[in-house]
Amino acid sequence: MTADRAAGNAAWHRQLHHTGHDQLSEDTAQTPGMRRFEAISGKRNGSRKIWMGKTHVAAGMVSGDHHHGEAETGIYVVSGRPVFVFLEDGAERRVQTGPGDYIYVPPYVPHREENPSPDEEAVVVLARSTQEGIVVNLPSLRAEVPELDELIAHLAAGD
Repeated sequence: MTADRAAGNAAWHRQLHHTGHDQLSEDTAQTPGMRRFEAISGKRNGSRKIWMGKTHVAAGMVSGDHHHGEAETGIYVVSGRPVFVFLEDGAERRVQTGPGDYIYVPPYVPHREENPSPDEEAVVVLARSTQEGIVVNLPSLRAEVPELDELIAHLAAGD
C-alpha cells in the first residue's frame, strides 16, 4: 500500500467518540429556567459542525427568552409536554409538543421553552449546526436581533 493510500485510509477510519448518559456536562451556556447538558461538542469530542445535548425544564418552569446565534437547532421531545414560544407577525405563537415530536429553530430566532405541567419534567434532545452551544439570553422575545434582520434581508434578496 502506498503512503498516500494509507493516509487516505486513516482519514476514513478515525475514532468514534462515546459519551455515556451519565457523562453529560453542565459546563455549557445556560438560560434561566432550564438546565442544558452537553454531550457532543468541539471541546468535548472534537466535533467540527455539530453540538448535541439535552435540556431539562422542571415542572411549572418558564425559561428565559433566548436565541442560538447562527446555529440551526433540531429538538426531539423525549418526555413531558414542553411548549415552545416565539413571535409570529408580532404576536406570541405557542407550539405545544409531546414525546416523539420534533421542533426546528432557525438561526437567531428568539424563543423560550415552557413546561406547563405541575408535576412532570420536560426533557428534550438538542442538535445544533455549530460545534459549541451558542446561547444569547434576551430581555424579551421582542428584543432586537440585528443578525436576524440581516439574515431575512439576505434571504429575501435571493443571495
